[in-house]
Amino acid sequence: MSPLQIAKECLANQSKHVRLNAFISRASQASILARASAAQDVAPGHWPPHGQLIAIKDNICTTDFPTTAASGTLKNFTSPYDATVVKLLRDAGAIIAGKTNMDEFGMGSHSIHSHFGAVRHEEEEGTVLSAGGSSGGSAVAVSSGQCTAALGTDTGGSVRLPAAYTSIVGFKPSYGLLSRWGVIAYANSLDTVGIIAEDVETTKHLFMTLNKYDSQDPTSLPPSTRARLGATSGFNSDPRHSQRPLRIGIPLEYNISDLHPDVKATWKRALDLLELEGHTLHPVSLPNTRHALSAYYILAPAEASSNLAKYDGVRYGTRADGPDGTPTSVLFAQTRGANLGLEVQRRILLGAFSLSAQAIDNYFIQAQKIRRLVQQDFDRVFATPNPLLSTPDTHAEDEGVDVIISPTAPTPSPLLSTVSSQPPTSAYKNDVFTVPASLAGLPAINIPIMVPQGDKQRPASPSYHSKYSWRTLGVQIIGQYGTDDLVLEVAEALKEYDEAGFNDGEKVREVEEDA
Repeated sequence: MSPLQIAKECLANQSKHVRLNAFISRASQASILARASAAQDVAPGHWPPHGQLIAIKDNICTTDFPTTAASGTLKNFTSPYDATVVKLLRDAGAIIAGKTNMDEFGMGSHSIHSHFGAVRHEEEEGTVLSAGGSSGGSAVAVSSGQCTAALGTDTGGSVRLPAAYTSIVGFKPSYGLLSRWGVIAYANSLDTVGIIAEDVETTKHLFMTLNKYDSQDPTSLPPSTRARLGATSGFNSDPRHSQRPLRIGIPLEYNISDLHPDVKATWKRALDLLELEGHTLHPVSLPNTRHALSAYYILAPAEASSNLAKYDGVRYGTRADGPDGTPTSVLFAQTRGANLGLEVQRRILLGAFSLSAQAIDNYFIQAQKIRRLVQQDFDRVFATPNPLLSTPDTHAEDEGVDVIISPTAPTPSPLLSTVSSQPPTSAYKNDVFTVPASLAGLPAINIPIMVPQGDKQRPASPSYHSKYSWRTLGVQIIGQYGTDDLVLEVAEALKEYDEAGFNDGEKVREVEEDA
């Protein structure tokens, strides 16, 4: 399809799916069509992102749209500059479709904590499901065809979880590869710009476009370190043409008691497909995984408490109407209470407590120690040494694993009405499989995998294939730091195995009987 045809189709889907509330602000139809028409004149070979509609999560700065972070305190803010990742997209010829809805300041797992209302993910049957969070708007915009791809941010799984819930691809690169300059911070040591797309190929092209050193971002990986990444893999990164079979790690601690049967079946099918293609499966132990979620929900709120202190209505943010402060409160109490959502207030308070003099040793310092142990667990099981360590551990090639395969979320997407009525902290456990890779800064990707269902009479829907009653759920691929290309290649290969196995009757029966 030409850029103009794609633009027209995306605009039609935007009009059709307004009720999903995926966008906070959008480009006008006239401007999108004009840019798409101009992109037609460029010689082929520039796709993507040239001429493609790319949506941007609303905590990434843009000059031509407001940047609100889905918060009342920034509802009137328009950035005077583009974030580096947005500038790179524009330079590559992408058309910015608009800014997507999200959990306020990236704090949430279902995209319901937004000043502009919850994001909705709907099946054809009319069921309204959670879109996941915090990049739920970006995920729904892609899954409903309102744009070609989208940028999100991933702090503890905020790209991978909504991608799993909406049956698309969500990629979190290694920390420091994609610039954070112009991204409104939630937790600086964890925030990573991520890519959401319908397929792995588009994700790869966007990653190549955005994977640049940025001197304006102090956390951007310098060129000298980038030159070492991927050089120690020891084999062709494409498993379809590899010099040896890939060693696939199966993390034992991820087989939790709360794991939904359909999720477990999807995980098993992904492993079976890889084994059928000649790759080998190896159980691995990541013992500190059980502490990762607790550590994350101490570290991230602590950093958020510091980052959001500036939104007081004096230096930054919208000021509340009327006099601010009372004889018994600080000057900006009313402004922060009126313009920051309840989930944001909750995490600021939690972070302020964990950084207080009486709690910092027992909470924040202990969480930092757990974070280091989680990283060491991953370094121990991967065959490729961590290139960031001055004296990396070395593994014999046949001892460590190349990638780890796990579920992305413990359950399928729940009903929106259910998560809206639950206690706020009940959503935190949805990040149990995504947080460990975030704490270690590792590349991780969600891809949708099909799994057969017992009920053959269930009607078809976006997450069910029309020929069979096969459900599509998310599987996560995690690699060692800097092996982003390998993670993407494994994801692309696994999707090919998945589609081939689905279309090949003999293989379908074999996998279905196994499951």
